[in-house]
Amino acid sequence: MEKGLTRAEAERELARREHSNAEIERSLGQLSRWMDGLFRIPGTGWRFGLDALVGLVPGVGDLATTAVSFYILAHAVRYRVPKVTLLRMGLNVAVDYLLGSVPLVGDFFDAFWKSNQMNVELLRKRAALPPGESPRARMSDWLFLGLIILVLLALLVGSIAFGFWLLSLLFGGIN
Repeated sequence: MEKGLTRAEAERELARREHSNAEIERSLGQLSRWMDGLFRIPGTGWRFGLDALVGLVPGVGDLATTAVSFYILAHAVRYRVPKVTLLRMGLNVAVDYLLGSVPLVGDFFDAFWKSNQMNVELLRKRAALPPGESPRARMSDWLFLGLIILVLLALLVGSIAFGFWLLSLLFGGIN
């Protein structure tokens, strides 16, 4: 029990904290379910989400689903997860983007990898405090997240450049 609070006040405070945390987790959990497990193939336990479907749109689909992953990363900063967890979440996004951007094969990979669900689960396990208690995350956490996003954007630009290079080799060899 916290100093200066009666037992009833402490219980109300604990209930308020749990309620606040549960609402946020529910919305992030819902988002990850939409992205990675919205649809179920009847007769099987196999699920896939909008990540695999939107990823079918060349270029734009993978970019859009990566933006959703960035949103989850930003929430991880608000929950003040350790930097090593932010890095792990960033690696999950990188693997999802790099392998998911391969035409057709990548979309099947997206259906199995489920990076958003993994990241929300990491967030739940490693959250230091609910965002309501710490309205401002540390500046160093935001800078670290910015660095992760910059690296992921560099991967994006590099993969686009690599794709154009492969296309130029393919079409250059036909002439």
